[in-house]
Amino acid sequence: MTVELTMLVYSTALLIVLVLIQASAGVRAQGLKAMAGARDDLPAPSAFQARTKRVVDNHREGLTIFAPLVLVAALAHVSSGVTALGAQLFFYSRVVHAVLYLAGVPAVRPLVYGVGAVGTVMILAALLGLGG
Repeated sequence: MTVELTMLVYSTALLIVLVLIQASAGVRAQGLKAMAGARDDLPAPSAFQARTKRVVDNHREGLTIFAPLVLVAALAHVSSGVTALGAQLFFYSRVVHAVLYLAGVPAVRPLVYGVGAVGTVMILAALLGLGG
């Protein structure tokens, strides 16, 4: 398996971990009975619970851009040092981004997000024949 596909698998695993953290935060803040119900009349989420939702949504959005590019690259047999580095930048920055987001660390988090975005653009550029 290529580095790019490996990073896609790891990124998907990260989403699973983040969803589990989100679910745990919901149960902790609202209770198991409330979270197992229809969730129509839940009280406002705790600050941490709200952050877990935002980090899951954020990672899911990034993954919906990253994943198709990696899959197209695999199908087109486009793999290079540039695409591998792009995939690694995406994954590792997303791990750091998630930790910073869950910890409530401001300012640095968007910079780390930008690193992941650059990694995604590196793969796109390679697919468009603009590098790598």
